[in-house]
Amino acid sequence: MSRINTNVNSLIAQRVLGQNNRTLSNTMQQLATGLRINRGADDPAGLIASEKLRAEQARLGAAIGNVERADSVMNIAEGGLQEVSKLLLDLQGLITETANTAGLSNEEKEANQLQIDSILSTIDRIAGTTNFQGTKLLNGNYDFRVDGVHANVQDYEVNAAKFTGSSQAIKATVTQSAQRGGLMIHVGAALNLSAATDTFSFVVNGMEGSKEFSFSSGSTLADMRDSINAFKSVTGVSASVQGTSGVLLRSVDFGSDAFVGVQVTGGGNKVIGSGTGIREMSATQNNTVKGGAATAFTTVSEVRHTGKDIGGTINGLVARGQGTTLSVISDQLDASITMKNTTAATQTPGSVTALTVRGGGATFALGASIDINNQARIGLGNVSSRVLGTTDISGTTYRLQDLGSGRHANAVNGKLEDAQKIVNTAIDNVSRLRGRIGAFQALTLQSTANSLGVAMENVTAAESAIRDTDFAKAAASMTRNQILVQAATSSLALANSQPQSALMLIG
Repeated sequence: MSRINTNVNSLIAQRVLGQNNRTLSNTMQQLATGLRINRGADDPAGLIASEKLRAEQARLGAAIGNVERADSVMNIAEGGLQEVSKLLLDLQGLITETANTAGLSNEEKEANQLQIDSILSTIDRIAGTTNFQGTKLLNGNYDFRVDGVHANVQDYEVNAAKFTGSSQAIKATVTQSAQRGGLMIHVGAALNLSAATDTFSFVVNGMEGSKEFSFSSGSTLADMRDSINAFKSVTGVSASVQGTSGVLLRSVDFGSDAFVGVQVTGGGNKVIGSGTGIREMSATQNNTVKGGAATAFTTVSEVRHTGKDIGGTINGLVARGQGTTLSVISDQLDASITMKNTTAATQTPGSVTALTVRGGGATFALGASIDINNQARIGLGNVSSRVLGTTDISGTTYRLQDLGSGRHANAVNGKLEDAQKIVNTAIDNVSRLRGRIGAFQALTLQSTANSLGVAMENVTAAESAIRDTDFAKAAASMTRNQILVQAATSSLALANSQPQSALMLIG
C-alpha cells in the first residue's frame, strides 16, 4: 500500500529515534557528571534516599570539625596547665630550700620570697591570659556554677555534668560511715612503773610514718598526749586524753588507708595497774573503745587498727568511697563530695542534697544529632593563686596566695610546713585537672573522632552506591544507545524514501 499524505513508517521511526536520543542523552549526562541520579525523574526513591544520606554526611562532617575544635581548645588549656605545673615544682623547691633556716641568711630568704611572689604572679597571669579565640579557659570561665552547698559538705568537685533544664541537684546518700583508725593506751590516770628509774617505750605507726616514744614513771596523760601530738605530722596520728583511763590515739585521716599501730619496745612488764594494755576502738568509734580484755603491753607484735572508707551513692549511682569522699564517674555525672569530719556528716547514714549545679562547664557537640547524648561537658577550674592549693589547716582554710609576702606561709617568717602542704595540694589540683583533660582528649574526643570517621565512610559509601554512576555499565549503555540511534536514523531515512515509489504509478 502506497500513501503520500501520511507516512506511518516515518512517524514510527521518528518516535523511536527520539526515544533513543533521550536515552543516549541521559547516559552521556551520567558519564559527564559522574552521577546516576541528576534529577528526580532519574530515580525518585533513590533521590530521596540519597538526599537523606547527604544530609547525614553534612552533619557528620560538622561533628568531626567540632571534635577537632574541641581538641584544639583542650590543647591550649593543657599548654597553660603544663607551665603552671612547672612553676609549682619550682615553688616546691624554693619552700624546701628555705626550710634550711640555719644555712640561709635573711637576705637569701628574702630573695627566695621574691621568686615566690614572681611565681604566684606568673601563675595568675597564665590563668588570666590562656584563651581560645578570646575566651579565657583557666580563670574559672568554664568551671561549673554551684550553689546550695550543704552544711555537712567539706569540699566538692564537679568535673562533668550533663542535664536538661537549668539545674541539676546532686544528692549524696551515706550508707556506711567513715572511720578513723584508733587505739587507746590504757595506763590509768598517770603512768605508774615499778621503779622511778624505769621507762615505758613504744612505737606509734601511722600512714605518714613512725616515731618511738619513751616515758618515765609519773608521766601524766597530758605529757604523753603532748609528746605524741608534737610528731602528728610525722606519724599521721593524733592523741587525746581519755578521761582518767589513758591516751586515745586516732589517725588524722579517715579511711582504709589510715591506721594506728602501737608496738611496745620496752618496759611493758613494768607498767602497774589493773586493766592496763592496748584497746581497739569500738565499731562506732565515737571516742569509745571495745570492751573485754586489753592487749597486754608485754605483747611483742604490733597492735593495729585501720579506719574505714565512707560508703554511699550519688544521685542513685553507687559511689566510690575513699576516706570521707564519695565520687562517681558516669556518662551523666563526674563528681566527688567530701563530707565534713563530723558524726552527723560521716558516721550517720542518711541522704542530703549536697549541692546544686546551675550550669557552666565547657560544652561540646560531638555527634551528628543535637541532643544531650551527643554532648560532652567538662569543667575547667580556676588555676589562679587565690583558688589553687585550698587546704584546711587546723580549721583555717589557706590557698596558694598565702605564700605571698607578709602572709601566713611566706618564706621569710611564715609557716613553711603549712606552705609545703598548700603547694602539695596545688600540685595535686593541677595534676588532676591535666589528667581529666588528657582522659577527655584520649577517651572521649579521640574515640568519638574515630567513630565519626567510620560513620562518615559508611554513609558516603551508601550514598555513592545509590547516586554515583557505574561507568562500566553506563559506557556499555552509551555504545548500545549510539547504535540504536544510528539504526533509527537509517530507518527514518528509508521510511522517508518510501513515498517516492508512489510517483512511479503516475509516471
